Amino acid sequence: MKPSRVLFAGTPAFALASLKALVRSGISPVAVLTQPDRRAGRARRLRKSPVKDYAEAEGIPVLQPAALKDEAAQTELLALRPDVMIVAAYGLILPQAVLDIPKHGCLNVHASLLPRWRGAAPIQAAILAGDRETGISLMAMTAGLDTGPVYVSSAISIGERETAGELHDRLAALGGRLLVEHLPAILDGRLAAAAQDERSSNYAPKIGQEDARLDWREDAATLARRVRAYNPVPGAWFYVDDLRVKCWRAEARPGVEAPPGTVLSASGDNSTGDAIVVACGDGALAMTSLQRPGKKPVSAREFAASVELGGRRLGDAI
Repeated sequence: MKPSRVLFAGTPAFALASLKALVRSGISPVAVLTQPDRRAGRARRLRKSPVKDYAEAEGIPVLQPAALKDEAAQTELLALRPDVMIVAAYGLILPQAVLDIPKHGCLNVHASLLPRWRGAAPIQAAILAGDRETGISLMAMTAGLDTGPVYVSSAISIGERETAGELHDRLAALGGRLLVEHLPAILDGRLAAAAQDERSSNYAPKIGQEDARLDWREDAATLARRVRAYNPVPGAWFYVDDLRVKCWRAEARPGVEAPPGTVLSASGDNSTGDAIVVACGDGALAMTSLQRPGKKPVSAREFAASVELGGRRLGDAI
């Protein structure tokens, strides 16, 4: 069954991959729901979401309600008479009254092998936990947070050095392919949904700046995963005196007996390569790409040439 009236709800680049896959397969939504334009950048200019930008270019009507509990917004959705609503990283809660509008319900494209990671940041959570694989789940939406039954999942391995940004792009593409491949069978009833195992669920909360802070008392492997998980947003960081520095690439190495935060090497010599090596609670973190505030990311060698680090102990701002 090819749906004749699809309503799509999504906002960032992850959602855009699913919307593009639908359109390329010949399914043009009757409308797109996306979050209101936000101010961004130093100039604080209003920016359209990636989904809105693409939808407008394709001539698809765009709706941007601030919330969906509003009766006027629900009436507008009812008038569209959707067969199904596809939801991918929309960012707004769908009340039961909205979930009940589409004839075949609401289908979510979720970036985790449910029930492994529910919530706002499943990609980052998988990397932080050291998971070896993750994937995409197509889930029937219910009032709970990512608790609905799952129609189908598809797994991919996580690279040892893969960042959240790199994994995000692979998952987004997989989500689009899985959606187009299985949507007809879901709507026809040929593909049944299975309830999630509540005992295996974990929550991946929204990420804040403080979550990305590097605490040198942790072990090096954990900090290396933190760097990967928060690349590109918000970026792992630490202090050099009162200078807040971001680290974009790093790996765990064996350490020596030294207080956590001690800079073991900042010279980029033959023994360490182009890296700033810092003692951790267990092992050492070798940082290879760093960024000062207001500057571009540079190699460890370039960074060490501009900031005196040799023999110092890094910590909080004084």
